Formats: sequence, structure tokens, C-alpha cells
Amino acid sequence: MNKEEQKESEIPYHFSVRTDLAVEANELLADEQETSEYDGIDVSEEEHLDKKIKLTWVKVSSENGAKALGKPIGNYITLESDAMKENDLETHEEIAKILAQKMGKLVQLKKNAVILVVGLGNWNVTPDALGPKVVSKILVTRHIADSLPEDLEGNVRPVSAIAPGVMGLTGIETVEIVRGVVDRVKPDLVVAIDALAARRTSRINATIQMSDTGVNPGSGVGNRRLGLNEETLGAPIIAIGVPTVVDAATLVNDTMDRMLASMAQQAPKGTEFYQMLINLADEEKYQLIAEILNPYTGNMFVTPKEVDAVIERLAGIIANALNMALHPGIRAENFNRYLDA
Repeated sequence: MNKEEQKESEIPYHFSVRTDLAVEANELLADEQETSEYDGIDVSEEEHLDKKIKLTWVKVSSENGAKALGKPIGNYITLESDAMKENDLETHEEIAKILAQKMGKLVQLKKNAVILVVGLGNWNVTPDALGPKVVSKILVTRHIADSLPEDLEGNVRPVSAIAPGVMGLTGIETVEIVRGVVDRVKPDLVVAIDALAARRTSRINATIQMSDTGVNPGSGVGNRRLGLNEETLGAPIIAIGVPTVVDAATLVNDTMDRMLASMAQQAPKGTEFYQMLINLADEEKYQLIAEILNPYTGNMFVTPKEVDAVIERLAGIIANALNMALHPGIRAENFNRYLDA
């Protein structure tokens, strides 16, 4: 090893806690500031279906709040439910209804508004295939908008959809492809679906985030590309994402959390060992784990073994929500009816 290589190897590996979920960023900020209230950040919570579904609305209203949270100014709606990972049709239908209703709160669509749905991700990699799978289940109508019967007019909007792939497959930045389609189609709204990254393993495949601030393709697998937002596309955008993978450091960190909690219960209170266990800061612990794992795991991501079935369910939930939100004539009683249309 030469001097330059030795010097470089002595530089500590710094790992920052990365999450695409505003609700987690707010939790980390609350722990850091030791307060749940922060200027420019408003948080409200709801519970639905006998507490099986938790909704958190994070609204960032100032530059100070955006800087503190690490998220652009805008609205972030998060739905959490373990039932997303299960074959629970009743809960899935309720989640889709809530998503559709909240989307109506974020954007007011005109009667004949043109919508473009963009499914981001790699359809060859299951955890990253959420976007393309949702696109395959969307009721697209732009190509038949001029030939609809009179009784259907006003019940459906002109909706088109595209799955642009990833740069590794196309050699083209995703934003360039989408911007080209936007320039041609001229939609009143773009809806982008992508896989995200989460901080907590409990939120993997059990969380849906919807925001009006855009999305960075590749977030879920740690490969951020140029962002899709109103500035880059020239059209309003709603981003919908699900955390589908977890990095190795997060997995080990959550395991250690449980282990330390158990050890703290057994350790005599007041001892130095007990104080060390309860005072070990989350950020310090996470940094330590990442530094230890880095030479062995690198940029490793883990996904549950039942990911194929779960991604299919999640795609169905999101597609149903979009079909209801985008087409006035589709009601909750039509749940799953148009997925294979």
C-alpha cells in the first residue's frame, strides 16, 4: 500500500441516515431537537379502520422548515398499515379510497384535465418494479377520448401512461424521456410512482407516501438521478412512493435497537453499563454500524422473500387509488375492476 492509499484508508467512512419518507425525517428531527414542534413544519395524524391504517400529513411551509427537514416545501401524506403486506382486501380498498381522497386535496383537477402517469423503476428487478406494475394497471383513455359515448363524457379524463425504464437500460436520463413526453402530451398533471428508501424496517412494503414536491428516480436503491418536479417538467406533479428495500446498516441497526433495549432491562439501573446503553445516540450507533459493515457489505440492500406478491398488491392498491382519483366515474365499488382493462 502506497502513502496515498494508506492516507485514504485512514479517512473514516461517514454514513448519514437516509430516508425518502418525510415522516421519518420529522421523527429524526424531533429526536435531534428534543421537540415535536418546529417552525415551518406542521404535522397532523389520523387513524382509520379501527386503527389498522395510520395517516400522517407533514406540511413544510417555510425555507427554515425545508432546510431542517431536508425536504422541499410542500405536502407529504404518509399511509402506514401492515395489511399492505397481507391479502386483506377490505383494508386495501380503504387505503385506496383514502389515497384518492387525499390526492383530491393536493390537486384540483378540471373536468377534462389531461394526466400523464409515469411508472419509474426497472421492470426487471422486482423491488424496483412498482412503478411499471402500477402503469400496467392504470385505465388509460387518452387514445379514445374523442370517441367516447355521450353517457361516458365527464366520467373519464384523458389519461396516458409510460414506464420509461432506468438509465442503465436506456442510456438516457429518465427526466429527459419524461420531459419529452410532457412537451408532446402537455398534461395538466404528472403522477410519478417510484420505489423509495426508508429508515425503519417496519415501514418496508407497509407504507405509501404521496407528495406534491416531485421525486428523485432511483431513491429506493440508493441511485439518485435528476429529479422530476414542476421545475424540470414544466407541469404540476404528484409523487407516490413505497419503500421496498432496506440497506444492511438499517437492518442491523434495528436488530441492535431491540438487543440494547433488552440488555438495558436486565442491567442494574445506575451502573455505568446501564447509562452507556440508554445514552447511546441513534446517530452514533447508526454511524458505527455503517462503518463496521462498509468493508464487507458495501451498498447492499435487502428485500423480503415474499416481495413478488407484495409488490403486486401494492401496485393494485395504488392503481385503484389513481383510477378513482383521475376518473370521476370510477367509485369504490369498482375496486379492482379496471386493473386489467
